[in-house]
Amino acid sequence: MTTPNSPQQRAIQIARQIIAQKPIYLDTETTGLDRNAEIVEISIIDHDGSILFDSLVRPTKPIPADARRIHHITDEMVRTASPWPIVWPSVRAILANRIVAIYNEEYDVRLMQQSHAQYRMPWRESLKTVCVMKLFAQFRGDWDPVRRAYRYMSLDKAGKISRITLPNSHRAADDTLLTRALLHYMAQLD
Repeated sequence: MTTPNSPQQRAIQIARQIIAQKPIYLDTETTGLDRNAEIVEISIIDHDGSILFDSLVRPTKPIPADARRIHHITDEMVRTASPWPIVWPSVRAILANRIVAIYNEEYDVRLMQQSHAQYRMPWRESLKTVCVMKLFAQFRGDWDPVRRAYRYMSLDKAGKISRITLPNSHRAADDTLLTRALLHYMAQLD
């Protein structure tokens, strides 16, 4: 039972407000975590779960083995994919003037910026994003006194804790659907 104005109740209200704005959901798969990593797959789904964009992206460098082990995207799979400068205009058109819900939005936005940088494309975007990971941490209410913030968890763990049966396959389309289901779970509308 949540108490009025508790962190969990506030998270429920925020989730409902986000859903009322009919957000889109975005996820990326990448060559890694460092400052030179770039996107190898991106997916965007609409508020109703329909796929708006789902594409592999050819990076400028080979995909490291560590990244391949996580998402199973190989150099062969991206060999004929479009590079980021070709993919970006379509992605940008979909993101324009929409609320974009992302699980760990700081990471995915950083990777879009880094993918821009690989091609010396200036980043001039002002995206309207919301971090579903941070909202879920507030919803769970597990306080970390060292960080003085709610504890974050992986999308996979969040889905399992919430008893959502969708997989966290580390493929962009599946992960956007899981992010959408998690936001709806928090909103307690279903």
